[in-house]
Amino acid sequence: MPAARVLAKFCKGCQLCISVCPKGTLELSKSLNEQGIHIAVVKADAQCTGCLNCVQMCPDAAIAIAETP
Repeated sequence: MPAARVLAKFCKGCQLCISVCPKGTLELSKSLNEQGIHIAVVKADAQCTGCLNCVQMCPDAAIAIAETP
């Protein structure tokens, strides 16, 4: 089963990944990171289909899709 993973140190909170996810798997964090940015976080891993839309859309290569057992 695929699972999205946000690489927090690269995310700039642009929300492009959120806008292209067909399952609504991603959302902005409620808290700020060290740079004062609400970064993308995985809301519901179980809904990720591994379509790679978020990976392809992210201008900062801040998202990875991994297979989980």
